[in-house]
This record gives sequence, C-alpha cells and structure tokens, in this order.
Amino acid sequence: MSNKTVSDTASSFTAEIEGRGRLRLADCYQCGKCSAGCPMVDYMDYLPHQIVRMCQMGEDSLREKVLGSRTIWLCVSCETCSTRCPKDFDIAHLMDVLREMSLEAGLQHADASNIIAFHKTFKNGVEKTGRLNEFPLAIGYKLRSMDLFSDVTKFPKMVTARKLRFLPHKIKGRDKVKKIFAKCEARIRAKKRGKK
Repeated sequence: MSNKTVSDTASSFTAEIEGRGRLRLADCYQCGKCSAGCPMVDYMDYLPHQIVRMCQMGEDSLREKVLGSRTIWLCVSCETCSTRCPKDFDIAHLMDVLREMSLEAGLQHADASNIIAFHKTFKNGVEKTGRLNEFPLAIGYKLRSMDLFSDVTKFPKMVTARKLRFLPHKIKGRDKVKKIFAKCEARIRAKKRGKK
C-alpha cells in the first residue's frame, strides 16, 4: 500500500493553494462536519467539504469550478467549520485563499459582484479612517453595487435609534494603518510582477 498523501502527488492547482495558504489539504479526510455546521450551506452550489475535495484532486477542470463557484463567495468567515474540524484544518482560511485566486484569475461567480463591492468599500473605509464607520460604509456600498433602494425604509429607523453616525470617526495613528495597507498593496504588485 502506498504512503503517498494528496500533498505528495499535488497538481499545480493543489500545490498553489497549499503554498499560498500554508495549508495541507491532505489533512481533510472528508468527514463533512464543516458542511453540517455551515450557516450558509443552503445557498451554496457546492458544500464546503466538496470544495476541499476538488482542491485535493486538483484537476484543471476542477480549478475553474472551484474558483468560479458561489460557495467561496458565500462563506462569511464565521469559522464554525474550522472550529468543528477534528483535524484542525482551517477551511475558512482556504476560502480566503480561493477568493484571492478567483479574483486574480477573473473567474468570480456572477453573484459575487455585490460581495466584492462590500469588501472594497469596507477596506477603503478602514484605510482612510482606521476603523469601520457604518454610514460611509452603507453609502459607499450602495454606490458601488448600484443597489440604491433595496432597504431605504430602514434608514430613518437607524438614524432615530442613533445607529448611524453621519461623519466618520477617525482614530489616532491612521498613518500607521495606511502604512499597513501600502505594504500589502506593494506585496500584491510585486507578486503580480513576478508572475508575468
């Protein structure tokens, strides 16, 4: 009987995932606990453990299915899956890695556009002020996604309940936060240059 693991016979897709995420896909033995506990599973096109299995198999045809799936974008990073895993496999981190790869490959699912708009708005807000500010986040998201009126009736209630501040609160040390973002952007640019 062979002692080889998934990692030992990894395809380039599998090897890329493991290298980027510092993950060992062979640790997952497909018990399904991640899928059983996922609060978003009813909306996914593949169950979380199926995504892991496709990554383990690493075939080129599966690469496009994985990176183009709804599942990786619907993961809310609640980490229930990672917490429940008997092998301590960090599937929530795997989903982050797959989203990054999906964006780079231009394979993101059509349903991901609003999720991506939210992430960009959130990141830009934190980069500018050093913290999350709900009102600028809501306005920025609405403008990016062009979903302008879907929940407009909730706005007056949130204002009267003082849940929204109109002016963003800025923290001390914003320059340090900006440096962190600048460093990350420089790494991303360097990675892209290295791939060309």
